[in-house]
Amino acid sequence: MILKNHKYTICILQQRFVCYIHGMSNPDFSNLSALYINCTLKKSPRESHTQGLMDVSMEIMKKEGVEVESIRFVDHDVAFGVYPDMTEHGYDTDEWPEIYKKIQKANILVIGTPIWLGEKSSVATKLIERLYAMSGHQNDKGQYIYYGKAGGCVITGNEDGIKHCAMSTLYALQHLGYSIPPQADCGWIGEAGPGPSYMDKEAKAFENAFTNRNTTFMTYNLLHLAKMLDDNGGYPSYGNSRKEWDDGTRWNFENPEYR
Repeated sequence: MILKNHKYTICILQQRFVCYIHGMSNPDFSNLSALYINCTLKKSPRESHTQGLMDVSMEIMKKEGVEVESIRFVDHDVAFGVYPDMTEHGYDTDEWPEIYKKIQKANILVIGTPIWLGEKSSVATKLIERLYAMSGHQNDKGQYIYYGKAGGCVITGNEDGIKHCAMSTLYALQHLGYSIPPQADCGWIGEAGPGPSYMDKEAKAFENAFTNRNTTFMTYNLLHLAKMLDDNGGYPSYGNSRKEWDDGTRWNFENPEYR
C-alpha cells in the first residue's frame, strides 16, 4: 500500500511538473457537481455491474473535489409519462419531481445502463422520457432548461451494443439541451453470448486498458466542458432563446418565403 501511494504521489508530481513547464495550472473543478443515475434493472442492494464502472468515473471526480451523487433509478417510485408530475395525471405517487431537483442542481449528468437485446435498458428509456417531460421549461435566459449542463453515459453488458446504446442516449441528451463533450461515453462488454460481467473476477474487466482509458477521458472531458460552461454562465442567449423567439426576435433568420 505504501508503494502504491508512493507511485501515486510521484505520478501527481509529474503531472504538475508537466503543467508547470507548459505554463498551465491544474484546473479547479471543486465548484462543480455531478449526478450519476444508474438505470440497472436490479434494485438495491443487488450487485450492479453498471454501478461498478460508474464508480470508477465517480472516484475520479471525487478526487478532483467534485460533489458527486449516485441514484439507482429503479429504487424510486417514478411514474411513466411525459409530464413534470404524473400525480396530476392519474398516478397515486411519482418521485420524479424530487429526482429532478437533483438533476437541476448538477452541472453534469451521467446515465449508466446495461445492455439488453442490444439496447439500453427500459429503465434508461423511462429516465429519458421523464427528462423530456421537463424540456418545455426554460432557464432565466429563456433557453431550454438543460442548457449549460454536460452529459455523458456509461454502458455495460456481456453482449454487443456499447456504441449503439451510447449513440441513442447521447442523442437524447443533446436534443434536450445537454452539451456533449468529445468521448462522452465509456463501456465494457465481455465475449459475445453468456459469460462474466464487469464485476466478475474472471472477467478481469478492471484490467481492460480500453475501458479504463475511455472512462478516464470521458470523466475529464465532462469536467472540462462543465467548467467552461459554468465559468461562462452557460451559453449566450443570442440566437437560441425560446422566450425571445416567442416574443418575435429572429436575429439573422429570414423566412425563405420573403426572400
